[in-house]
Amino acid sequence: MSNPSELLGDKRKGDEVALPDPDTHIRLNPAAAGKFRRTKIIFTVGPSTASEAKLRELIREGVDICRINMAHASHEWTREIITRVRKICKEVGRDIALLMDIKGPEIRTGPTDKPIVLEKGKAFDFLMPGHEESQPEDGIHGTTVNYPSLIEDLKVGDPVLVDSGLIRMRVVQILPGRIRCKVEIPGTMGSRRHINLPGVHVKLPAITQKDRDDVEVGIQERVNFYALSFVRQPEDIDILRQFLDERDSEAAIIAKIEDQQAISNLDEIIDASDGLMVARGDLGIECPYEDLPIIQHRAVKTCINLGKPVIVATHMLESMMENPVPTRAEVSDVAQAVLELADAIMLSGETTTGIYPLECVHVMKRIAEKMESAHKADPNRNLKLRSHKGKMLRSAAYLAHELDNAAIVVFTRSGHLAKRLSSLRPQCPIYAFTDQPALFHRLMILWGVEPFYIEFFEDPEDTIQSAFTYLVRRGWTKEGDTLIVITNALAHEKVIDTTQIRTVELKP
Repeated sequence: MSNPSELLGDKRKGDEVALPDPDTHIRLNPAAAGKFRRTKIIFTVGPSTASEAKLRELIREGVDICRINMAHASHEWTREIITRVRKICKEVGRDIALLMDIKGPEIRTGPTDKPIVLEKGKAFDFLMPGHEESQPEDGIHGTTVNYPSLIEDLKVGDPVLVDSGLIRMRVVQILPGRIRCKVEIPGTMGSRRHINLPGVHVKLPAITQKDRDDVEVGIQERVNFYALSFVRQPEDIDILRQFLDERDSEAAIIAKIEDQQAISNLDEIIDASDGLMVARGDLGIECPYEDLPIIQHRAVKTCINLGKPVIVATHMLESMMENPVPTRAEVSDVAQAVLELADAIMLSGETTTGIYPLECVHVMKRIAEKMESAHKADPNRNLKLRSHKGKMLRSAAYLAHELDNAAIVVFTRSGHLAKRLSSLRPQCPIYAFTDQPALFHRLMILWGVEPFYIEFFEDPEDTIQSAFTYLVRRGWTKEGDTLIVITNALAHEKVIDTTQIRTVELKP
């Protein structure tokens, strides 16, 4: 394959081992199934899905990315799971990507000897580190917190939410070494409960030492994506990016938006990251719940128009942790994310400790495929494509639409063309071929993109024929079908960009 600027790319450390087998990446076969699913499905591995048997079922069912939540994972277990997933992928003949979700900084209460019953209207103290031995005043309960600067960040009148917002308090006094609150919504507080501070600017670091240690393991194991928790500003992304660059890792960074500060800096965060996760758990606590659908819609739309993938996550099929079918509200929730054209939808507790993980994936598939059948819109006109090549991509999408949604074939070493085509949200499939193993897995998150790993040849036509042969052999297309091919060509020893209308014909 020739090397115009879009195709240039150097292999970096970690990419030179465990190359994908070109014959093992078999996705859901549209010729056999009659459908091509554009929305990607992410599952979180846990006790319910960590066995070889269950992973095999999930990969065959069509999951695209395996998420490892480092808030609950040891390094040994993480390595075991990654090895197991890759082993099953090879056996099944279908590759999936790996996403490591790093815990990030968080504020938690300290340990308690027994649960504390909090009554409405009563006072409650949060003790700063170093003041654990302070004597409580008569009748006033208290507990420690793990964040020394909390007393500096809070002021009288600020809300304090504990245990996913189940308990609500408000600051009434700032005292030496302690914060006194009044209980507004009562409840029972156990040990090490999570604290949310809606609208409060905190000075927590972007990543902790635990996060650095976890990412080191991920780099060694060649993880494809890192989800950074509690991103509040673009500089948080820069810190992790520098850490990865110093270790020659090309892994993509997904920013998780989980509080009001992140919403205020949304466009800048999207621009600095490689993608976004709308983490609706903490976000739904930090923001008024009636604002959550608006925030989700804005985040998805902005990501699409800026050419970045977006994941909608948390509580999508929560009831299916214990029930074999979803509620009607959950069906509508998943459907809305698909209709908004999010790149991926994610399962968390449903597949970590839930009873019906396989059924959850099947439900997501059914909903996604049904909703995608209603996607009749023209390619996205809001995506800013300033270069001539970018405008050529939009033309190719319209051309494919006019030719009864003929699939688009693109060859890439940087991923740029595939990302731009995905952001156009065309109705047709996008078959992205690359010879870069790390990029091959990163393309798996993109809406409507089916990635393939093949060898590129010096002559572009040889590479095209190799791609056609692969697609026919695996049932993605057949001889006589029309494909739109975006590639370069040699014209009197000069490389030019082309959009070609090709009829699939295999050379003998």
